[in-house]
Amino acid sequence: MTYDPTRHHRRSIRLPGYNYAQAGWYLVTICTHHRTCLFGRVIDDQMHLNPPGRMVQAAWTELPHRYPYIQTDALIVMPNHTHAIIVLTPPKLVGADPRVRPPSANSKRPPSLPEIVQRFKTLTTKRYTEGVERAAWPPFTKRLWQRNYHEHIIRTERSLHRLRQYIANNPAQWPHDKENPTPPSRHPPPTL
Repeated sequence: MTYDPTRHHRRSIRLPGYNYAQAGWYLVTICTHHRTCLFGRVIDDQMHLNPPGRMVQAAWTELPHRYPYIQTDALIVMPNHTHAIIVLTPPKLVGADPRVRPPSANSKRPPSLPEIVQRFKTLTTKRYTEGVERAAWPPFTKRLWQRNYHEHIIRTERSLHRLRQYIANNPAQWPHDKENPTPPSRHPPPTL
């Protein structure tokens, strides 16, 4: 099919005019392509990660080691999505004089939130593909992650606390999640 700009266009779901490279706290939700459950199972309100799920968790927690201007906070890897809080920090100042910044030749521009998410998706897709080839992980169809992601700018301590609780309680809410491929009515009865 040839490209038709009147029919084929992508709309950004980012906040218009907002600078996603600026320092701040963000909730990020990233879903697997077609919301396929690849990262483990929820059993008794607890998330049990399989090897691909542990890989995704490890890749997220490695981000601050790869990019010095970010910090990670709360994280949950669910069967078909992740919720995580990430903090973009301002570039660190060097020396006693706070007006002195590192020389531009020796410093890099901090990555924006979309760049970080894209790099995370690329890294985990590469590692997942290696797991399919070397460890017989279940293959994914076309791509591992959905094209886009959801983000929420965290502006208050109250919001931060609420979102941390949401992340912590996510496994307990899985049976009621409309994106769960096995809604409560389809869950098998418990074995005795």
